[in-house]
Amino acid sequence: MTEELEKMDLSLESLLKILDYSSDEIYVLDGETRIVYVNRNCEKHYGVNKNDVVGRYNNDFFNEGYWTPSIVPSVLEKKTPVSMRQQTNIGAELLTRAFPILNTQNDIEYIVITATEIKDFTRLTTIEEQPSSSKIDESLTNAIITNNEKMRKILHFCKKVAPTDSTVLIHGQSGTGKGVIAYHLHKLSKRKDEPFLNVNCAAIPGDLLESELFGYTSGSFTGAKKEGKIGLFEAAHNGTIFLDEIGELALPLQSKVLQVIQDRKFIPIGSNVSKTVNIRIIAATNQNLLKMVKEKTFREDLFYRLNVIDIHMPALAERKEDIIPLVYSFLSKFNDKYNSTKIISDECLTVLYHYSWPGNVRQLENLMERLVIISEAVIGVEDLPEVILENVKEVPELFYSNSLDKALDNVTSTMVRRSYEKFGSSRGVATDLQISQSKASRLIREYCQSKE
Repeated sequence: MTEELEKMDLSLESLLKILDYSSDEIYVLDGETRIVYVNRNCEKHYGVNKNDVVGRYNNDFFNEGYWTPSIVPSVLEKKTPVSMRQQTNIGAELLTRAFPILNTQNDIEYIVITATEIKDFTRLTTIEEQPSSSKIDESLTNAIITNNEKMRKILHFCKKVAPTDSTVLIHGQSGTGKGVIAYHLHKLSKRKDEPFLNVNCAAIPGDLLESELFGYTSGSFTGAKKEGKIGLFEAAHNGTIFLDEIGELALPLQSKVLQVIQDRKFIPIGSNVSKTVNIRIIAATNQNLLKMVKEKTFREDLFYRLNVIDIHMPALAERKEDIIPLVYSFLSKFNDKYNSTKIISDECLTVLYHYSWPGNVRQLENLMERLVIISEAVIGVEDLPEVILENVKEVPELFYSNSLDKALDNVTSTMVRRSYEKFGSSRGVATDLQISQSKASRLIREYCQSKE
């Protein structure tokens, strides 16, 4: 065996490539707990590129909440192998083992850490998937995946305002996570063990929304239940009600909601008796409410009652550093849902990083579910929808390939498809790409068959 090993020509570069294919995370610290090596599984577990990790101190990442608890203090104290469970910032549960390497003076020279993902680890879930409040793991639901400074400021701000009963208005594009922040505020508040009701004002027809919010008495209108119905404001008593897409409320209903915000009182439909509720109201919108106020489509007094505390959610395009962590979080979620073990290629990650994400986090989540369902063992660029490939421009890494022919083919394919999409004819493509019309026609047939 020794002779066989001596014959092997294994360079350091080759060895590091091999370690990148390990199913476990491999993480090496020096005696001062500076990170000297980590394989690419750190991206999967923490959403951080390994090149951004090496050279920094272990405590830098622990203090920023990338994992908890830390295994390093026990190793430094005992100087013997240590094992423990760890939770990561993107919801993975790891079985982590640390092995100290001692020098001749019995001092720690290196610490080698390996981390194995526990198969049935719990993950962050969307609001719709949350179990009842008595079963929620608060350490998990209070965690929101982010490496972005704007988002970290929002989370810090949430800690300040969550303990109060002040009304909050969350602004942001569709799919940015307004509902996640609303739920986050609820779980940080003194109402965390009470109901959290999510009402999408745009999803319920206007003529039904009033009865859903305020409830009604027996026989109050045609089709009403004989026994009447408790409204959502009453059902949320002692808890939080989240009014999503508040800008969709009709003006007459806006005045009734205003009364609830001001007095915490309302009258069910068909009743003449006022009810009092103890609730916190959080609202959200993707519309410009101030503009709507000027246009007389949204009540000014309601706007200022809602806007006691405002939070603006950045678009995913403004938090590029969160794209890769979110990709891995959703990949883990849907691998678990569909009992699969898909992985994602570096080239595919590069494309996803450079895409503009007009549908924000929701679009990314939906895409990752699709990719887990349709892809083979490795999710590659070829699995991505055309709408993404056609809108990712000037990404040199996209065309990377170990094969020169393949790299040239990637570039040619992208240029021809974009040109044909723009000009729609072989003549236009020929002029645009400065090639003959016959060559343009051939390339269109080769790369744009679906559009012929």
